[in-house]
Amino acid sequence: MKMKTKTTFAALVAGLLLSGTAVAGSYGTTTTNWFGGPIYNGAPALTVTAALVKAGGGAEHFTFPAALVAMLGEKTVNAEVAKLQKQYGKKAVTEFINGMTWDVHDGLKRATEAGVKLPAAPADLKGAKLAATLVSAGTVDGTFWSGQLFDKALSHFIHVQVMADVDAKFSHANDMNTHKILNQAMYDVAQVLGHKDVKLASLH
Repeated sequence: MKMKTKTTFAALVAGLLLSGTAVAGSYGTTTTNWFGGPIYNGAPALTVTAALVKAGGGAEHFTFPAALVAMLGEKTVNAEVAKLQKQYGKKAVTEFINGMTWDVHDGLKRATEAGVKLPAAPADLKGAKLAATLVSAGTVDGTFWSGQLFDKALSHFIHVQVMADVDAKFSHANDMNTHKILNQAMYDVAQVLGHKDVKLASLH
């Protein structure tokens, strides 16, 4: 029964991606991600994902705050969190941070189910270099989109699976909040790193 449920869910998600019927309106289109920006269907950047997971404490113990501090340093992260709390409110930012941690764990679980295995993280892909690589991975046509980054992390299909999981366990609003604040946060990171040409997504 468990395997049948997984197969049915996978078939459902695949159907949604192909038909575009259930991703209409606020759920995007066949070419646009649920929360904006173009869909990426190319090969995933698994070495970058592996580096992010390592920065956050590894697959079993990953936390988004740990990854941020490893990349940017505690002072920069604290300043950014304070800025985001002023902009969105403490509750929304807490949900965003917790949401990112949950999303990574769920994404890794879905990847394992799909037979996707992360390679070893490159030894030199860490700190500010990793942060800049994440900004670059999520930037398309000059604008950083969280959906683009999530598509490249494991695959667009797994990204959609994780979003469906978030919507089912938490809410669609929670899912949007994570994408929205990540757009702003990574834009801010781009500015700190000197990538002044990166534009802010319309959802922020």
